[in-house]
Amino acid sequence: MLTNEITIIGLGAGDLDQLPYGIYKKLTQAKECFVRTLDHPVITDLAGEGIQFFSFDSVYEKHDQFEAVYEEISETLLEAAIKGPVIYAVPGHPMVAEKTVQLLLEKGPDRGVAIKLEGGQSFLDPLFQAVKIDPIEGFQLLDGTALSPDDLHIGQHMIIGQVYDAFSASNVKLTLMEKLPDDYAVFIVTAAGSSKEKVTQCALYELDRQMELSNLTSVYVPPVKEEAMQYREFSKLRQIIAQLRGPDGCPWDKKQTHESLKKYLIEEAYELIDSIDEEDDEGMIGELGDVLLQVMLHAQIGEDEGMFTIDDIIGGISAKMVRRHPHVFGDVQVSGEEDVLVNWQKIKEEENGKETDASLLDGVEKSLPNLLRAEDYQKRAAKVGFDWGEVSEAWKKVIEEVQEFEDEMKNPNPDKNRIKSELGDLFFALVNVSRYYDIQAEEAVHKANHKFYQRFTYIEECIKKEGKDFSDYTLEELDSYWNEAKAKGL
Repeated sequence: MLTNEITIIGLGAGDLDQLPYGIYKKLTQAKECFVRTLDHPVITDLAGEGIQFFSFDSVYEKHDQFEAVYEEISETLLEAAIKGPVIYAVPGHPMVAEKTVQLLLEKGPDRGVAIKLEGGQSFLDPLFQAVKIDPIEGFQLLDGTALSPDDLHIGQHMIIGQVYDAFSASNVKLTLMEKLPDDYAVFIVTAAGSSKEKVTQCALYELDRQMELSNLTSVYVPPVKEEAMQYREFSKLRQIIAQLRGPDGCPWDKKQTHESLKKYLIEEAYELIDSIDEEDDEGMIGELGDVLLQVMLHAQIGEDEGMFTIDDIIGGISAKMVRRHPHVFGDVQVSGEEDVLVNWQKIKEEENGKETDASLLDGVEKSLPNLLRAEDYQKRAAKVGFDWGEVSEAWKKVIEEVQEFEDEMKNPNPDKNRIKSELGDLFFALVNVSRYYDIQAEEAVHKANHKFYQRFTYIEECIKKEGKDFSDYTLEELDSYWNEAKAKGL
């Protein structure tokens, strides 16, 4: 053994009888050994043979975070190795669920300390046997001390290690509950492969109430088989859309193209706006789902044609968000929202390769609804100073356009094209005024439409209650109902 060397050995997952003979010889010859924890079946037997163990159990009690525990253990071992060769024993196999080993492998070369790995059976083989599963079906090995809902693939076998106590079990339980029902059956596996092996089934909500949790405990979560329970998974949605467009799918879905779906995307976007305006959370869930459906259909069409996939879409927008937010994902400093917008525009221009002979207005999408397009044109022109200094000046322009429209109306032989042109100028001028108040003209008109709908349907209800038709009323009478609706806040 080299002087500056740490030999890491695995104590296996079970009893002394399962310890490889080579590992047993090395331990008995060394006579002393560092161990991450004394909580292991073979430690007592080996201690009886005169081996002295130096445990790090006390380090766990010093720190609130596991990261700090692992850091202190690795530093202590590296310092000891400078003075002489060190043997460090861990449960199971050194390369399975052992963060201290990873830290030693990372730090050792920089400290001039060689890290040597030797044997040990991991807990995985006896655990597979204990819960009777075949890992080739697909499984995840997860760390219970750093578990996130994003890590969970509920369609696979899940094995969660490092579930030491009720606190870690509680964190695991709460994380799993974000994906699984409270009463979903899970298994607590303790000391797999040893004579003290115990497998306990319990409902998920009871996971942190089990007293046999220890250093040798893992949690096994069976894969979800019920299809309805998988509906919250993005992968399931992708499968559903692919099936709808597949050979045995839906005739309507199969015949759709990017072109034919355009109108539905616009409709769903406006229906979502309705739910937002009504502050209807349940409605927003449904409408956002409909918008997402349009994205998924376009992605599936792209995949069917061999052009792009949903992965390309997600990858592209993820990269763009990171690239355009250097103040979040990089080291750029900003002082407020205005700096963010300036940076965004600058980065966007660099990405698009700004041409010197291109118009400032060329970047505005021509497929936008025209009120939105007018607003974007005005914003871009304002950036180079082509803008009214005050809203009163913009309003004078509205009055001027109204006058020109009135003049055209009074023409004895009105020209429809001229009237259309003057109306367009008036709408454009009104967009300018709305922009000064940070109001989207498109949204304002949408709100006016909604208001008209509510008041007109109120008139319809009044007429229906009286058993009459619209033709039975004068405009003044209908207008009185309109004013009633207005007074009611509709």
